[in-house]
Amino acid sequence: MQGIKRLIPETIRNTFYLRYFGLTKIPLLFYVKPSVVEKSEKRVVIKIPLSRRSKNHHGSMYFAALAMGADVSVGLLAVELINRQEKKISFIFNDFNAEFYRRATADVFFSCDQGSEIAQLVKKARSSKERVEMTLIAVATVPAENDEPVARFRLTLSLKQAD
Repeated sequence: MQGIKRLIPETIRNTFYLRYFGLTKIPLLFYVKPSVVEKSEKRVVIKIPLSRRSKNHHGSMYFAALAMGADVSVGLLAVELINRQEKKISFIFNDFNAEFYRRATADVFFSCDQGSEIAQLVKKARSSKERVEMTLIAVATVPAENDEPVARFRLTLSLKQAD
């Protein structure tokens, strides 16, 4: 298995995992074909291509596709950290807020840079029987146009040690 891991770049493995998860658990996520551009303990960048599958009738990215990108960019960081724990921790987003600044008319990149904060939240959940929450930020940009955000999302991640 280690030989295969060396042959396949990490971003491709992460994208495969994300799409497999979409196919088996959230088919709508699989449908928009997200890709993992960057993933570390502190940062995740997800790309959702602007295509027939993700466009609205104005030719820009549909807000539901934008919401999925935000969800995945934060969720992938959380899942990675939760899976490292010996204790089972369940998670859910219990709040979602979006600010849209302009239309996304090309592939959209979603980034979350709060891996350290998520790690602290996971640690807190691991040592408590109570539900713990934190509001996290995901930023959507369209690098093909410029580096200015097209949207900013605030998602409240809620964790609890499973019984």
